[in-house]
Amino acid sequence: MNQAAPTEPRPQVVVLDTGGQYCHLITRKIRELGVYSEIRPSETPASELSGLKALVISGGPASVYEVGSPQVDPAIFRLPCAVLGICYGQQLMAHHLGGLVQKGDKGEYGMAYLETGAGSALFREAEGRQRIWMSHRDTVTRVPAGFEVLGTTETCAIASMGDAAQGLYGVQFHPEVVHTERGRQVLSNFLFDIAGCERDWSPREQALRIEDEIRRVVGDRNVFFFVSGGVDSTVAFTLCLRALGEARVRASYVDTGLMRDGETDFVKGVFESLGRGIFSVEHAQERFLSALTGVRDPEKKRHIIGEMFVEVQEQILASGHYLEGNWILGQGTIYPDTIESGGTAKADLIKTHHNRVSGIQKLIAENRLVEPLHLLYKDEVREVGRELLLPEELLSRHPFPGPGLAIRCLCEDAAQPVRKLDGGWLAPLHSVGVQGDSRSYRPVLLLEEPPDDEGIHLRATEAINRNPAINRVVSLAGAHVPVAELRTSEAFITARRLERLRAADSLVRRLCHESGFENSVWQFPVIIVPLGVPGRPDSIVLRPIDSVDGMTAQSVVMPPALLEEMTRSLLALEGVCAVLYDLTHKPPGTIEWE
Repeated sequence: MNQAAPTEPRPQVVVLDTGGQYCHLITRKIRELGVYSEIRPSETPASELSGLKALVISGGPASVYEVGSPQVDPAIFRLPCAVLGICYGQQLMAHHLGGLVQKGDKGEYGMAYLETGAGSALFREAEGRQRIWMSHRDTVTRVPAGFEVLGTTETCAIASMGDAAQGLYGVQFHPEVVHTERGRQVLSNFLFDIAGCERDWSPREQALRIEDEIRRVVGDRNVFFFVSGGVDSTVAFTLCLRALGEARVRASYVDTGLMRDGETDFVKGVFESLGRGIFSVEHAQERFLSALTGVRDPEKKRHIIGEMFVEVQEQILASGHYLEGNWILGQGTIYPDTIESGGTAKADLIKTHHNRVSGIQKLIAENRLVEPLHLLYKDEVREVGRELLLPEELLSRHPFPGPGLAIRCLCEDAAQPVRKLDGGWLAPLHSVGVQGDSRSYRPVLLLEEPPDDEGIHLRATEAINRNPAINRVVSLAGAHVPVAELRTSEAFITARRLERLRAADSLVRRLCHESGFENSVWQFPVIIVPLGVPGRPDSIVLRPIDSVDGMTAQSVVMPPALLEEMTRSLLALEGVCAVLYDLTHKPPGTIEWE
């Protein structure tokens, strides 16, 4: 007999969404601590929030003093529940209760160090100097009456504040991200010691609940997946297979020509192991490369790839029996995909995910889409995969973006030299970043010091905080020419550049596997940029990062011997002029460059 699907309890905690990139991450971290929570719009009236133990106000990209910025009902601060404001949430709390919020002299993006005193319930067992994660420019410069300052950083005099008598607390940093070393303890203190919550939720054993949800959403229809072979789409497909049976679920893999070396064969092997006759491969390399000819803008790239996926999907559906059999589309979309595409109520667009282009939005409007994992993050998806007994070889794979190598193949429309800048060289390459919860698209700072230089990651963070004109810092691992001779060139996505990138990516993956370094990182994007000299027009960027869910990431230091071997091998490739090492955390840089 099948076990009954678990039911979701009434929330004890509501997270008020002011448009922050980490809004859903806050909710998930609270659930990880065993407390069920939900998200509501920030303007939800206080009258609709009664009976809760706690409210959390998320971060967001706006400034509280701007007209039209996200607000909350001031009456929430008089409810008989504890309130925690995070980042913009702290600023909003101060703004409504008589404090003062002003634009800071410089922003804080990435790692910082918090100093706290003793005696606050919020920092019980988390006192003293500690690493935190910041993403802000505005700051609270005067606390409201009744509040005291609980923590400071070198840049932010009021990094935390609280009114213990009222149960009101604020933090300028992000306790929900993994790189705030005692963030879990801070959230636990707020939930249990301050708000009096009780444990009523387990983030594990979700498969039965999701399968029940699949049956409810799909009804008597069938589901067709376009899979990538990554963790998300494979787990989503397997859940639908279990919920609906082999007769009602099919998968197709579209080879776009933007895949890594050997990727198609790997995907084919994975899905053929799940069942007979449920999987096919569609070869569409020429269509995708033709559509991308002459395109440079990263957002346009993503839109073209997404829309081309929909075109190919519609062609496959129309050529088979899927339309006749009442089929709908299934996707492995997870929370970060929708968040960074502006998927929460007020979130700023960071980059459009290929699962959220207009063709997919049309399917959503027509109720022709099922996304079993849309409430989960990458680490939770892996846990569900283990619950489904999927092979660890698949579940531990590094994430690979849906648009493939296209967003790792940077393009430029003009030739420009690097120019000397205080502390390094300004490379006229543009990459996407996320600063203060907003999208940025800015040049890159190139440092001549090697990436194993002591303290270079700290200097990279300081450089971005000091200079708002950049959002990413790279270090020179090796080059055929002096830095001063490097220049960009007009470049687009071509078969030749893709082969160059594919060769570099394959080389990096092989060396990481042989050395065991792949087990030390969450993901290792390899990017090709049009920076070089005639005859060697491109450079390779190495981007090893550590993360849990992709919402934040920390640049990882590679062992010097491995980096030396990797650099030497990459510089031997045709057309490669230099090897660069990305030192940027997320924020302020996104994991992918585009």
